[in-house]
Amino acid sequence: MRLLRRHLVTIAGLGTLGYLILPNIVVLVFSFNKPNGRFNYQWQRFSTDAWSDPCGVADLCGSLGLSLQIAVWATLGATALGTMIAFALARYRFRARSSVNTLIFLPMAMPEVVMAASLATLFLNMGIQFGFWTILIAHIMFCLSFVVTAVKARVMSMDPRLEQAAQDLYASPVQTFLRVTLPIAAPGIAAGALLSFALSFDDFIITNFNAGSTVTFPMFVWGSAQRGTPVQINVIGTAMFLIAVLCVVVGQLAGKRRKRS
Repeated sequence: MRLLRRHLVTIAGLGTLGYLILPNIVVLVFSFNKPNGRFNYQWQRFSTDAWSDPCGVADLCGSLGLSLQIAVWATLGATALGTMIAFALARYRFRARSSVNTLIFLPMAMPEVVMAASLATLFLNMGIQFGFWTILIAHIMFCLSFVVTAVKARVMSMDPRLEQAAQDLYASPVQTFLRVTLPIAAPGIAAGALLSFALSFDDFIITNFNAGSTVTFPMFVWGSAQRGTPVQINVIGTAMFLIAVLCVVVGQLAGKRRKRS
């Protein structure tokens, strides 16, 4: 009992982590399954056919490529706009600063369906045809708040004396920003960008309201689940999960090397 009490937090943390990873393990295992019917819900026999032909299902890779394209452009747009907004909110004082802070927080606090319906109504009133551009605009608006929050937290923790020291050494404003401010704010910007990419690629609710006839990967998965889930969906999900884990491991190793040096 004493040993259990000492390591209770560790055991609870490992149990929670295992519970979160368990669905990914199930997806990984069933990516090597060869079902008899249309649904990949029961294990039948081991097979690598889905891994050898991940694009064997019609429109799967097309929807995946579209989701990746939207996620990349949404990440770039949200990161650029969010970084500028974060610096403005953290460094400058203006009359509507508190109101802007509240408006930035609202998309994270309200349900996605509210923002999705609001954007869809806006596009309809403006006569904009639903498709790639409406999805991209909606994703940028949705991811913007998360980028602002991540970058703003990093900027507010920066020591202003570092920038003052650069100015004392006759550095121009551009040099100060590129060599001092930007490297310090880079972890917050990178965190906001990665979060934006994950949210955009995985989003279904906002996309479903503003997609029209355009089909992204989450919408393809939702539609396939009603007719029969192909094994290739498990392959794509497993590949994305492994890529995410690899990025985290590389980031941790790079951080340890920087600390040692």
